[in-house]
Amino acid sequence: MTQDPESRSRWLPPEPELSEKFILTGGPGGQHVNRTESGVQLRFDVLASECLSDEARARLIHLAGRRVDSEGVLTIEARSHRSQHRNREDARARLAELIERAHQRPKKRIPTRPSRAAKKKRLEGKRRRGGVKQARRKPGLD
Repeated sequence: MTQDPESRSRWLPPEPELSEKFILTGGPGGQHVNRTESGVQLRFDVLASECLSDEARARLIHLAGRRVDSEGVLTIEARSHRSQHRNREDARARLAELIERAHQRPKKRIPTRPSRAAKKKRLEGKRRRGGVKQARRKPGLD
């Protein structure tokens, strides 16, 4: 799901509500990778945020799952790229996508009933299966 950067930034919270911490990452890059902090830990306090409605806040906490701690802080780690800049962009894009999904109200399910033909077909299948099982029985003494 690739989007242009302008639509992603629309869902990003204001800069003061975000905090970043740079972390060591493994993977490709040789010996230098052990000394540079190219990974990013992006933290966003969901409960204290002013840019979310109560409904969107609850949906965001549900969508984020284990990435939200007991204080309501959402932590996103990005360490798949070799450069710090690309990891920052990746973390922010993932946060924006989560917030965008949280702002979408789920469609209300409209309960439906099976049609008369579907009921008839199901019952006919049950009768057929019952007949097959009945044919497997030992013959009676009649």
